[in-house]
Amino acid sequence: MSEIKVNKISPRAACGTVTLGDSGDTFTIPAGATITNSGTANGFGATGAVNWQTTVKTSGFTATAGEGYFVNTTSGPITINLPAGTAGDVVGFKDYAGTFDTNAVTLDLNGSDKAGGSTDNPILGVEGVAVTLVFVDSTQGWLVTDSGLQSDAPGPEFITATGGTITTSGDFKIHKFTGPGTFSVTCGGNAGGSNTVSYLVVAGAGGGGAEHGGGGGAGGFRESKAATDSYTASPLNATSGPTYNLPVAAQDYPITVGGGGAGGTAPNFPGVPGADGNPSVFSTITSTKGGYGTGGNPNPTGNPGGSGGGGSGNAAASRAGGSGNTPPVSPPQGNDGGDGNPANNGGGGGGGGATAAGGNATPGSPAVAGAGGAGATTSITASPVAYGGGGGGGSQGGTGGTAGTGGGGAGAPGTGTGTAGTANTGGGAGGGGSCYGNGGAGGSGVVIIRYKFQ
Repeated sequence: MSEIKVNKISPRAACGTVTLGDSGDTFTIPAGATITNSGTANGFGATGAVNWQTTVKTSGFTATAGEGYFVNTTSGPITINLPAGTAGDVVGFKDYAGTFDTNAVTLDLNGSDKAGGSTDNPILGVEGVAVTLVFVDSTQGWLVTDSGLQSDAPGPEFITATGGTITTSGDFKIHKFTGPGTFSVTCGGNAGGSNTVSYLVVAGAGGGGAEHGGGGGAGGFRESKAATDSYTASPLNATSGPTYNLPVAAQDYPITVGGGGAGGTAPNFPGVPGADGNPSVFSTITSTKGGYGTGGNPNPTGNPGGSGGGGSGNAAASRAGGSGNTPPVSPPQGNDGGDGNPANNGGGGGGGGATAAGGNATPGSPAVAGAGGAGATTSITASPVAYGGGGGGGSQGGTGGTAGTGGGGAGAPGTGTGTAGTANTGGGAGGGGSCYGNGGAGGSGVVIIRYKFQ
């Protein structure tokens, strides 16, 4: 066997080409020999294997063909730029800390490249996964070879659901429930698309009391805007804790929309308090009913609830408003009702609202009844709408309390009947006027669910 010993083989012409042997020849690399590639290797085809790098990646980077990477997403999601695909290129990625399911890796495709025939960026979101990708051609692009399942590197998936009245706003779908129903999720999505929802859950409001009655308390108001959402939320928007970034799975979610409480009636004497509203429920979110406004001389204080009902005003004693945010949640779902005024021709207190307490009746004869507490405004349906206003108190001989913004009803003066709360706003009802003044009925609640669908 002939042997040639040289330190370097170079082409005769500068930047020329050196050819080893002829077609059909075989070159044998003996055991123990090492070939180091410091340039670009073309035409060798994909072996399905990569050279694994032992430096663990903890932040975004650009992958190099032929290399595999251990990626640690403990501190947060990471985006990896794939190299421009050439047929035969191979790259690999391994979940170093078992955290891809909570902090996924996004593989950013280079320009017009594809993965599994799609131009959507693949998402590695399976705990502990190890994936090797081979670039095949411009039609399919990068394909998974380790398990043979392209689902190991899926593209973005979005929530798909039915139920309620559905509208769209840009990339978001909005499901509005004005009565009982089912939010039926057929795809729970993933982190690369959407897998959490924004929501507004408002309970039914309390009815107004009769006979210088207190205004009804607004239904409990609970809202949270998902981290990926873009609308203008109310001041009561939950931004942390278990009620924030609420996930959904492929299942049915029963929806409860609470009705408003009836108004109290006035058989001259004694007056009758209104009735409590009813709770609204979606998933793990329950908004508490609005408390009733009390009425007449011997009746108790306004009832507690999401927002408390107002106390009545009469000649014997003042009646305190009911407490709001009962049971307590954070952010608070409502406020206290106002106190009634003890005087001949006295006035009732206003019902509590989502963002403000009900007003106390002012002293005097005739008295001015308390105003309903203000509700909260949100643009979850794409346009700003106020919900959860308290009802105004009634006045036997003076001025009825004004309605709280957000569907509350005004209190009645004289022998008038309090104004009902607006349906599907959770607005509290107005209290009734003097001896024959009936309270209004509370407004029903609403449930609104919003998510990114594309």
